[in-house]
Amino acid sequence: MAIQKLYAGAKLRELRGRLGLTQKVFAAKLGVSLPYLNQMENNNRPVSSGVMLGLVQEFGFDVTELRSRDTERLVSDMREALADPVFAGTTPPLPDLRLTASNATALARAFLELHSAYRQTHERLASLDEALGRDGGPIAASPWEEVRDFFHYCDNYIDAVDRAAERFSTSDVNRLSPSERARNLLRDMGVTLSFEDNSPIRALSGKSLVLGNGSSGPTQRFQLLHQVALLTQNDLLEATLDFARFQSGTARAIAKIGLANYFAGAALMPYRAFLEAAGETRHDLERLADRFGASIEQVAHRLSTLQRPGLKGIPFFFVRVDQAGTITKRHSATRLQFARFGGACPLWNVHSAFETPGRFLRQLAETPDGVRYLCLARDVSKPGGSFNAPVRRFAIGLGCEISHARDLVYADDLDLGTAGAFEPIGISCRICERRNCHQRSVPPLERPLRIDPDRRGLLPYEIE
Repeated sequence: MAIQKLYAGAKLRELRGRLGLTQKVFAAKLGVSLPYLNQMENNNRPVSSGVMLGLVQEFGFDVTELRSRDTERLVSDMREALADPVFAGTTPPLPDLRLTASNATALARAFLELHSAYRQTHERLASLDEALGRDGGPIAASPWEEVRDFFHYCDNYIDAVDRAAERFSTSDVNRLSPSERARNLLRDMGVTLSFEDNSPIRALSGKSLVLGNGSSGPTQRFQLLHQVALLTQNDLLEATLDFARFQSGTARAIAKIGLANYFAGAALMPYRAFLEAAGETRHDLERLADRFGASIEQVAHRLSTLQRPGLKGIPFFFVRVDQAGTITKRHSATRLQFARFGGACPLWNVHSAFETPGRFLRQLAETPDGVRYLCLARDVSKPGGSFNAPVRRFAIGLGCEISHARDLVYADDLDLGTAGAFEPIGISCRICERRNCHQRSVPPLERPLRIDPDRRGLLPYEIE
């Protein structure tokens, strides 16, 4: 069996930059010549086994990090951006996109930011936003999208925050639960905790913390730990925000909430204990939710964050959609990358979850690149806590590549070996190249069309 060559020039340059070494010194430590290192850093040569050994022995580097998912994510994001009609007729071939993503990562991200700014400008003009005409400053990225992309490109794993949460939950000699520890800590800080009807989900005023009685137990525990993060981990959260260098105070504020949420989830489900339990239960979401006092959504989201170097879990994708099909949360540690803008493929089982409340739906799916997945979907209802309060409804999707399916209880009795059992799905219609999809809404941008007024099939055109 042929061994796949590994080209990781960007990662080598990034490591050398973090170490503050010149190419000459770095090459000497790795035991290679300067020209050889230069060729590897420019992806003209693959990383040799000798260099991998040197990275481990000299720098303690986890060589699995050389196979970064960033390239695949950037390629997917660029393809989606280039599907915009403004680029019609100028779409670069896929090999060029991969070369850009691996050799010019900063340029690829700058292109995505530029396209995002263009989209926002276009939308503002379309809605006749009068404020735009009075604002002569540069057009900033949407704070929400900026924060979303920050977590996206961190693999949804923030090491320092994750380890701090794990220490918080596992260092107690009395083996108290995380929420019990949080209660004691708040009491020691002089913060009184109460539960009230007709109250917000969480509200801190001075030394008084109020949690709404209408929230479920998992939500209350999560919000309790969220407040602990804000009160006790502020220096860590601020340092992480400084590192991220957000473009606006709004983005920084949103990100701080996201980091506190991350701490809460990681404290409720500490990394090593949760990873071990996930393997033991074969990733049974209901059993994990019961064991850790969490909700199904919290468990699914946590599974998608188990990307600690040297101690990784199964690479999952996780997504949440509303009833209109709009993606409200997304993350993927797999090769499947979601549409950054708009909805998801209508053939994906996450859309059917609203029709079967309280049940897990299973789907064997194959994307246009030939990768096969086991996909789970379930509706998530969030009652308001009283008869007249509105109920928020979402659906969550969780999945992994089929090579990991045997480690999931949900794969039992599924026919994983039959090609016909896998349903073809895509990312979005504009970048999906399937010719005979009965749910296609718009033509693929990269394929020419043949129009015959005297012939009509599933679509009013044929894709060549």
